[in-house]
Amino acid sequence: MVFSQLKSRFGGAGNTPQQPAYPAESAGAEASDSEASVLRDGDFAYVRAKGGNNSLPSYQEAVGAPVEGHSPLGYHVGWATVVFLNVNQMIGTGIFSTPGTILKSTGSIGLALIYWVIGFIMAVAGFATYLEFASYFPNRSGSEVVYLEQAYPRPKHFFPIAFAVQSVILSFSSSNAIVLSRYLWRIAGKTPSDWQMKGVAIAAYTLAVICVIAHNKFSLWAVNGFGVIKLITLVFISITGLVVLGKNVDHIPDPNVNFRDAFAGTTDNGNDLSSALVNIIFSYSGYANAFNVVNEIQRPIPVIKRYGLLSVLLVAILYILCNIAYFSSVPKEEFAKSKEIAAAVFFRAVFRTKGAETALNVLVLLSAFGNLLAVLIGQSRLIREIGRQGVLPYPKFWVSTKPFGTPLGPYILKWVMTFVMIVAPPAGDAFQFVVSLKVYPEAIFHILLSVGLYIVRYRHKRVGHKRTDFRAWDVLVIFFILVQVFVAVMPWWPPKGGPYAGDVSFWYATYCVVGIAVLILCGIYYVSWIYLIPHWKGYAIRAEVLDVDNNGATTHRLVKVPNAELQRWDAEHDDAGNLRQRSVSGESDKTEESGEKTV
Repeated sequence: MVFSQLKSRFGGAGNTPQQPAYPAESAGAEASDSEASVLRDGDFAYVRAKGGNNSLPSYQEAVGAPVEGHSPLGYHVGWATVVFLNVNQMIGTGIFSTPGTILKSTGSIGLALIYWVIGFIMAVAGFATYLEFASYFPNRSGSEVVYLEQAYPRPKHFFPIAFAVQSVILSFSSSNAIVLSRYLWRIAGKTPSDWQMKGVAIAAYTLAVICVIAHNKFSLWAVNGFGVIKLITLVFISITGLVVLGKNVDHIPDPNVNFRDAFAGTTDNGNDLSSALVNIIFSYSGYANAFNVVNEIQRPIPVIKRYGLLSVLLVAILYILCNIAYFSSVPKEEFAKSKEIAAAVFFRAVFRTKGAETALNVLVLLSAFGNLLAVLIGQSRLIREIGRQGVLPYPKFWVSTKPFGTPLGPYILKWVMTFVMIVAPPAGDAFQFVVSLKVYPEAIFHILLSVGLYIVRYRHKRVGHKRTDFRAWDVLVIFFILVQVFVAVMPWWPPKGGPYAGDVSFWYATYCVVGIAVLILCGIYYVSWIYLIPHWKGYAIRAEVLDVDNNGATTHRLVKVPNAELQRWDAEHDDAGNLRQRSVSGESDKTEESGEKTV
């Protein structure tokens, strides 16, 4: 009942339960046939396109990668996979590893639990923001790659290039692989050396990459299977916690001791509070994973709206119940020291026997592996979409789905960067540093993304394209912006004990500086490639549409056009980079031929 009310009131226009989320296909086709193929607003050209996933036709600014009329990755993502793509990424290692760190940062049981609720609200706000973006561009996978591209189309290629550099440099999943390795060694009952731990992490990640490369449909089925295991594990922990709270475990005589003065020890240090929020965001990250595969979902907006929201609500409830279970079974001081192995401490405190602890650790291990698969699938689509923008060298390498029907190039990149980030950082600080390093630049882009939603609304309204299937509440979008601003600003606040008293053994704000350095590198790369080098060598950058593999895969390719040939090039290609069927002599002829509408 609560879920139904939340779902029906979640957005604004077009979301009342009395109205269908989609009009009848025949009516939609009739309406779309009467629409202009290009809408112009000054320098902006919005090109009409329709994908093969039964979504309505949409308009996107011509600088964007071309819409694929038929997804070369197929349409294998159903409602269950939407749920478990999100569930597998959210329930990775976060709920099993970060609760102890969050408790240490917040200082009290009460504030720690409040932070998990704040994380749920943040996830709902982020989900609503992404869903409205998807309603504008329902035939493009890659989530924020597309949304930043369309929110900030000028200067041309700036945000695609900036996000591409950031995504390539930070395209690693080393934190989850490292925690998976820790649990495996714990099951074996051995204390590994640094290189033994790293070696197992690399082996586990390599196995995950082989699985997703081998077969697209089977890898999605595997994600569903591991998602079921995750839910069963968290339900089991939650029920165990309720049993403990009922005083049915003899060796835990007072399970309420941590809740009597729940806010004792609450910190007022800004750095500690921001560190806790970073870990909360990490634990909920994944609520938008399904948006990475939008073009592989039939009727994506109503499916994601219903089942994506269900996944967030389900995970949030289980997160809070699991934390209550942890706090009812383990003394506060001991749990705050648990760091990456919080769940293992809970298993040992409740069951005591080695066999029970080992069995439950195996479930956590499988959960971590399922997270690796879900992240790989989602991130591969994101990187592939970056390749389709034409801003990476050798676009065919990133876009092609040969020979296995999977995006091989993005998977190879993910493996290489994860290998480097497992091997390079000091083992003791690897987990916390890489988690923070990924979150900080992402917070900057999320601020821009959220603000960009208002820009997209305004521009689509200007050209008269008002039809969308979802509109987020402004209060949710603003809350999402404020959370990201907090994450971007507060880590600069020094921790108690000085600059070396943070979560890592080196300077507390190192990840902030490295994150900013990555963003600066993005800007340097853009200016050099698009302006300085072309000016020096006498050419301009233009985008052309390129067919790949003859299976529906298309991409932009940025080409160097000598200045002397620019006029002819622009006459022979339309705004999106397609080769014109015939040359035109004037703007009025071009408008008449293409069915353009000028605003």
